[in-house]
Amino acid sequence: MGKVPQQGDAADELAADDPTVELEVLEQTISIDGARELRFDPHDLTPAPIPRAWIVEGNPAARDRRLVDNGGRLPRTTMWDCTAGRFDWVYEFDEVAHVLEGLVIIEDTAGVRRMLHSGDTFLFPAGSRYQWTVPNYVRKIAFSYSPLSRERRLINGIVECLTAPFRRKPA
Repeated sequence: MGKVPQQGDAADELAADDPTVELEVLEQTISIDGARELRFDPHDLTPAPIPRAWIVEGNPAARDRRLVDNGGRLPRTTMWDCTAGRFDWVYEFDEVAHVLEGLVIIEDTAGVRRMLHSGDTFLFPAGSRYQWTVPNYVRKIAFSYSPLSRERRLINGIVECLTAPFRRKPA
């Protein structure tokens, strides 16, 4: 175990040179010309601008990074973050989003609102539109996929039943 520095100890002088102090400063949100600047990024996220026509209020800045990418095809897993603002989002594919940090208020086209906090998971169905209100900052993991058609699910079920007798039983 490390030594706990005493007041006036030489360790206090080293605190100014401690790299974690600099990291804490970098992680703080700063303001430049009224626009919120993104935090220090340990996740290698790259700018992912929200379409200007979707922005309702503010100047939200978004970034993302594909964590699992099938050559641009689905399914895929993306980490995404965004600063304060209000914007519409149209979902081309089903997306399961898990909030890692921050909070967002989402509102569907019927006016139903829901607040998603860190630790919450939500399904955004393909073809849906939600308005996002990010009060300060939000970071999420998104799992995007295309749902199987009814016919494909039926075929998969038939194949499952036909091949069941030939599969090995778990030991």
